[in-house]
Amino acid sequence: MWKVIPLMTREVAISLRDLRKEFRTPARTVVAVDSINLDVYNGEFITLLGPSGSGKTTVLRMIAGFELPTSGSIVLDGQDVSQQPPFDRDVNTVFQDYAIFPHMSVLENVEYGLRVKKVPAAERRRRAEEALANVALADFGDRKPSQLSGGQRQRVALARALVNRPKVLLLDEPLGALDLKLREQMQIELKELQREVGITFVFVTHDQEEALTMSDRIAVFNNGAIEQLGTAQEIYEHPATEFVAGFVGVANLIKGETAQALTGQSRTVSIRPEKITLAGAGDRQASGHVREVIYVGNATRIIVALDAGGQLIASEPHDGRAPTSVKVGDAVTLHWFAAQEYLIG
Repeated sequence: MWKVIPLMTREVAISLRDLRKEFRTPARTVVAVDSINLDVYNGEFITLLGPSGSGKTTVLRMIAGFELPTSGSIVLDGQDVSQQPPFDRDVNTVFQDYAIFPHMSVLENVEYGLRVKKVPAAERRRRAEEALANVALADFGDRKPSQLSGGQRQRVALARALVNRPKVLLLDEPLGALDLKLREQMQIELKELQREVGITFVFVTHDQEEALTMSDRIAVFNNGAIEQLGTAQEIYEHPATEFVAGFVGVANLIKGETAQALTGQSRTVSIRPEKITLAGAGDRQASGHVREVIYVGNATRIIVALDAGGQLIASEPHDGRAPTSVKVGDAVTLHWFAAQEYLIG
């Protein structure tokens, strides 16, 4: 097993400075990444989160060397690699489609990169078997990829990347092709693996729950820029912009005259639905009528059209109780605490 590296040594593994990427055609120029600055630390699991077209995958591809920046720099372990080809960078990439060779055995797949580097056969075999053990596939070396489940094939792809012992592992939506239950299982396994091997992981996803579950820090992308960088708790509890509040989880945004009437604030107020209840304590309240009742398994979401204008979503957890009995059209009063609000802007 590899030596465990402390999670946040504060030594910088990757430094991006004024990183910009333009895609040019005769008709127009598209700015995919707009002057990003970001430091990624050794041993960190950082997630680049955002919708399609937000720039997150382009940043990953520039770190990997598959795209060259229009301007700015990429420094890896103290060395500027901005213009270097992928094979000269101490990184490996795991893709959503795994990209493992179907005609090779699992062990041969994992050994492949070492064979290309002319590592001696005995050393190659030892390191490949060690890598398979790290991903809980020690007994699967003789199998072909077609004999594996989706989760097992994903672990083979991880082992093949880790066997080279890269400084940084880049993961481009690697769990996107898995079904929900397997994806949730792999999220836990991947985070445990990262903690165990101590390698810096840069993970790209558009799945907010995946990012919140796995990350030490999250960089939320929008329109080619980072809107907020922070821990999962910081991003969720204290969104810096309306976009972050709306993209990461479900958020209520109270604005304008409604915000002034309910909270005394002229700025936009964010409050999460689980902070709002139909019955209970709270120094804030708002009356209205139920527009919709949505059962979501562990809770019921109640959308309320407010008498003060606009709407709020409340989330009533079931906690072993029967789902709420409120119906569309019912008059209700919502309660929450001012301390649970967060001001934006």
